[in-house]
Amino acid sequence: MRYFAELSYLGTRYSGWQSQPEGQGLGIQQVVSEALGTIMRYNMTVTGAGRTDAGVHAEKIFAHFDTGMPIEDPGNLCRRLNSLLPADIAVKRIFPVRDDAHARFSAVMREYKYRINTSKDPFRTDTSYYFYHKLDAAPMNRACAILMEYEDFQCFSKVHTDVKTFICHIEYARWDENPDGSLVFTIAADRFLRNMVRAIVGTMLDIGRGKMPPEKIRDIIESKDRCRSGMSAEARGLTLTDVKYIWDDILP
Repeated sequence: MRYFAELSYLGTRYSGWQSQPEGQGLGIQQVVSEALGTIMRYNMTVTGAGRTDAGVHAEKIFAHFDTGMPIEDPGNLCRRLNSLLPADIAVKRIFPVRDDAHARFSAVMREYKYRINTSKDPFRTDTSYYFYHKLDAAPMNRACAILMEYEDFQCFSKVHTDVKTFICHIEYARWDENPDGSLVFTIAADRFLRNMVRAIVGTMLDIGRGKMPPEKIRDIIESKDRCRSGMSAEARGLTLTDVKYIWDDILP
C-alpha cells in the first residue's frame, strides 16, 4: 500500500532533500527513510515532491512510501516518527493514497517564497537573506510581469543538468513588502528547474538596486544563457511553501 506523508523541515544543516553518497553530507530523505525503517523494521525509502538544494527549507512538502500491509493507526506512526526525527524535521500527517499516486509526478503546482531582510536580524539568520542595499519593489514587480510572459527558463537553470525540457508554466510571481521593510518573493509553477528560483531572485535584486531596468529580464530570458542572469541568491532565504495535487485523482 502507498502512503503520503506531509513534512516540514529547516534545511540549514542538510545537503538538500536527496540522500547523498557517503561523506558528501546528510540528506533529509535519508534521515526520514531511516527513521521510518526503524519503526517498520525493514528498509524504507521515501520519495519527495521535490529535491530542494542544500540549505533550502520546506514549510510544506509531501513524500510517499510503500508498505506491505495497511498501517492501522497513521496518527500513531506520525507521533513515533516525530519522536525519532531531529528537531528540524517534522511529520505533520500520514494518509493512504492510490498505488499509482506519486509525490513528485502527481503534483500539479509548487510554491516557493524567498525572504529578504533589509536590516540585520539574528532571529531570521537561517530563514532569510540579509541584503543591505536599498531595494525598490516596483521595478521588481514589473520584471515579474515580464517573467510570466515566458515558458522557457534555460537562462535561470543550473548548467549541465540532466533535464529534457526547460519549459515551466508560472502561475504567479510577485514581490510583497512588509511594514518592517522586509521583502518576500512568491512564485508558483507546475515545475521548477534546478537553482531556478535563486537565479531569478539574484537577477531581480540587480533590478531592485537599479543596476538594470526591469525590461532587461526579457533579453536575459530570450538569450537562454545562464551567464546573462544574476548571481544565485543564498539558499537560506528560500522555502518551499506549498505543493498542490488534484486530490480526487490520488486519494483512495
